[in-house]
This record gives sequence, structure tokens and C-alpha cells, in this order.
Amino acid sequence: MVKVRTRFAPSPTGSLHIGNVRSGLFAWLFARHNGGAFILRIDDTDRERSSKESLEEQLGDLRWLGMDWDEGPPDPAYFQTNRVERHRTAALTLLLEQKAYPCYCSAEELDAKRKQAERERRRPVYDRKCRNLDFSPDLALPEKAAGRNYTIRFKAPLDGETVLDDLVKGRMVFQNADLDDWIIIRSDGSPIYNFASVLDDADLSITHIVRGDDHVPNTPRQIQMFEALGFAPPAFAHMPQVLGPDGSPLSKRHGATSVIAYREGGYFPEAMLNYLARLGWSHGDQEIFSKDELVQFFSFAECGKSAGIFNAEKLLWLNFHYLKQRPIPQLAREVKPFIEKRGWPIPGDDAWLEKMVSTLHERAKTLDELAEFAVFYLKDDIAIDAKAAAKFLKPEIAEPLRALASEIGSIDGEFTAPAVQQVFERVLAKYNLKLGQLAQPVRVAITGGTVSPGIYEVIEVLGKERTVKRLASAVERIKKGT
Repeated sequence: MVKVRTRFAPSPTGSLHIGNVRSGLFAWLFARHNGGAFILRIDDTDRERSSKESLEEQLGDLRWLGMDWDEGPPDPAYFQTNRVERHRTAALTLLLEQKAYPCYCSAEELDAKRKQAERERRRPVYDRKCRNLDFSPDLALPEKAAGRNYTIRFKAPLDGETVLDDLVKGRMVFQNADLDDWIIIRSDGSPIYNFASVLDDADLSITHIVRGDDHVPNTPRQIQMFEALGFAPPAFAHMPQVLGPDGSPLSKRHGATSVIAYREGGYFPEAMLNYLARLGWSHGDQEIFSKDELVQFFSFAECGKSAGIFNAEKLLWLNFHYLKQRPIPQLAREVKPFIEKRGWPIPGDDAWLEKMVSTLHERAKTLDELAEFAVFYLKDDIAIDAKAAAKFLKPEIAEPLRALASEIGSIDGEFTAPAVQQVFERVLAKYNLKLGQLAQPVRVAITGGTVSPGIYEVIEVLGKERTVKRLASAVERIKKGT
């Protein structure tokens, strides 16, 4: 049996789009499921828009997701721009074999023909004007022939059918008469993507191509090109596109659409992999998969034929699941960069940081949110919400807060939540208060707001000195009437 070889070929012209990386993930899963190879090729022929920064970001995204590649960068052989001579040589061979021909039609001529076709409501396809012109085998690439620039067009079959047995969509039949003679080499000698990609896939012995179904119109041309070059076409799996909630193609107006946005937003790679895999694929009623399970169960037979609807809330729910399952020490390590990017001090005491995280991890849904929730632990100059202060920091609570501060400051031995609870109970009894009547003012005083983890646990993590100081500051605020 032929060893499975799949590929992912992003263009380093920006951030990795959710829909694009979903196709790459399915190619990776199929290769790993079948014990094959996953190839990463960089299609960087758009020289004006390609950048080193985009490339590094994309490689970082793939590493973050755990989509390791068997062949690819940093090897320069896997960058499309380094293969231009190979593309040009292959095009010249097609010329010599009369499977392609030079086209001398100018851009102005072609534009006029296109506009004429539109006026006559015809498909704007090339009329093959240059197809049967005399051809000299001495014609080189690229140069001016007869004083004019030329492109090279593929000499497509004029009749018959091109059949695509798609692994997701099933059989599709294309009438060759409906296809035109497409350009494979521009007048400046640079290859067209559809030609370069076919040749690269053939040279890399790619057996399966996984991509979005917006590429379906290109596929019959590419199948014809594989055959013209003397290669058996690979199998194709065209995935339905990823759409936004409104049914239109997923775009920035729907919110974050790039992997880097979620990576920097504190999402976990496991959650993203799980979500992307379920966006067009299913295995029974199972919703949550480990990476090993995704590899074990994946098949194109279970891929849906209808578009996947991107649901940011579902992804957030998955991330919340993975956050709750995370070991606290690991979570404490992972939240550090999100603390650092806010310019807040990173605690040097990892044991204390783990205690802090343990009070918040049931509430936060992302690492970024976890860091944000920890502001009152990490900063001493906390901002107290004005409405919360007006509601809870009233004159009648000043004396109970002062007594609580004094009692907490007098705790001997280990400073723990149970010890704090005992202090609360004494103060409550002394002033004949219910827990909520004291706990909410204390919460506002030491966290700045009305929502936090359990007040005893918060005080334990915050520590004796900082708690006493914040309570005293709240009493002063009440005294001043601010």
C-alpha cells in the first residue's frame, strides 16, 4: 500500500484563519491516523504580502496546536519561492510537448473580451485565440517573443469529462468543454499558484489533499494538470466552509477568526483542537476528545457535507472545561505570561501563586480572564467600584470592619481560611450581624467589587498584612465619606 502523505500549505501573508487551519488539522489527523507523513509547505509566491513575521507567527500557532510536521521548515526546499526554476522548467516541457502554448494577448485585449462577454451575458472565458498559432521549440522562458510579452496557457482538453471522487462530497463530474485554457506562467515568468501547487504536490508525492470546498472549481483543472505532467492525481477531500452565525463566510465582523487571537486570548490548544475537529466532523455523540482520541477515530466518512457554523460560545465552553481540568501547578505556570503582559508583578512564590489560582479557576474561562480576575491579589492599588462602595461601605459598618481588622491582625500561628472564619464568627456575634452584612463590605474593601471567591479563602491568600491594610483603608474611606 502507498504510504499516506498529506500536506498543509499556508501562505505567510497574515494570521492563520480558523477555516484554513481546520483543513490543516484534518490533513494532520488523517496522516497520523494512517501512520503516514504530514508535510508543511510554505506557499510564499505572493512576495509583496508575504513576511517573515507572518511565517513565524504561523509556525508558532502550529507548534502551539501540537500539529507537528514530518517534513517542512526550516528546510528551504519546502518554500515555494525556492522552486520557481522547477516550475519554469516544467512549463517549458509542457510547451515542448505541446500541452501548453504561448499566449500573446495583452491585458487590455483580455479585459475588453471579458467586458464583451459580460455585456452578452456569456461566461468570461478565454477564447483560445492563440491556441493554434505556430510554435517554435526554441522559445525560452521568460523572454519577449516577436517583440511582445507572452504568458503560457495550459492546453486543456476540449471534450470529455473530468471526474472527481471526493472523499467528503462524493462524485463530481465536470464537462471539459466548460473549462478554459488557464494561464500557468505569467508574462514575467512567475508561476500561477494552481500550477505551482500541482507540481509541488506531485514532487512531494502527496497522496491526499485536504482543503476548503471553495477550491472545488480549481480541482478539475488541477487534475488535468497532474495528468499532463505525467502524475496520478492525489485523492481530494473538500471540506465545507466555516461560516459565521449569520450564515456568511467567517470574517472579522464575527469576532476573532485567527488562531493567534485565541492563543493570545488565553485559550488552550486542546480546546482549539477539539473544537476545530468537531467543526465538520463527529464521532457518535462524543463532544470532548483527547488528542489521541482524535487521531484514533478520525475518518473522512464521518465528515459532514454541510457548512460548519463557528460558535464562539461553544469554544469558550470547551476552554472552560479544559481550564477546570487543568492541574493547578500547570495552570499557575501558564497564567504567568498573561499577568506579565498587563505589567503586573509576577509572584516569585509559586506555592502562593498556586493558592491564588485555586481560588479562581472555577470562575475564569480563559487564562486571560484568570489573570484579570486576579487583579486584587496582584496589585495593592486596587480600584474600588463606586456603586459597590456607596451600597456597602456605609457608616454603620465602619466599627465592625475596624474590629475585624484588629481580630485578623491578632491571629497567631498559621493564617488559614478556618482561622479567618472563626474571627468572622466572633465579630458577627459581637455586632449581631448576619454573614452577608459583613462579608459583602469586606469583599468590596479587599477586592474592589462585589464578586469574588469565598471571602475566607480570599483573605487567606491575600495574607494578614494586606487584608488588615485594606480594611483600614476602607474604614478611612467611610470616615471621609468618599
